[in-house]
Amino acid sequence: MGSVADAAAFRAALPDGGRLLGLDVGTKTIGTALCDAGWSFASPAHTIARKKFSVDKAALTDMIAAQSVKGLVIGLPLNMDGSDSPRTQSTRAFARNMADTGLPILLWDERLSTVAVERLMVEADLSRAKRAERVDALAAAHILQAAIDALVNV
Repeated sequence: MGSVADAAAFRAALPDGGRLLGLDVGTKTIGTALCDAGWSFASPAHTIARKKFSVDKAALTDMIAAQSVKGLVIGLPLNMDGSDSPRTQSTRAFARNMADTGLPILLWDERLSTVAVERLMVEADLSRAKRAERVDALAAAHILQAAIDALVNV
């Protein structure tokens, strides 16, 4: 199906719901999160250290199969004014390269997701090392939760 621009089109592609995989795609890591089939809650999964795209894709494809994932939600790092940046273009290319999985892909505005997660971890008094270890998967969960909250209201 490839990537879709809005939640309504993504929702229409998944009329029976199903487990979703949320991704926070960075230059060095990919944070992952999963939600239940009923789209109630998102949970952080793990962080994948980026290598070559083919290796990253293989790890994600294995996760998709193991978790019976029906769709992907990929955080889109827009500038604060909503415009694209080099990272945005890289994320769009990543999504295009994941399109051959055959799963619907929703690009979700992730502005401030990492900031929000960092703030929560500081408030929880996690050490800097623990925050660095968990931030990407937690950001993916934050992105995925925002998307499923919107999807259930479409």
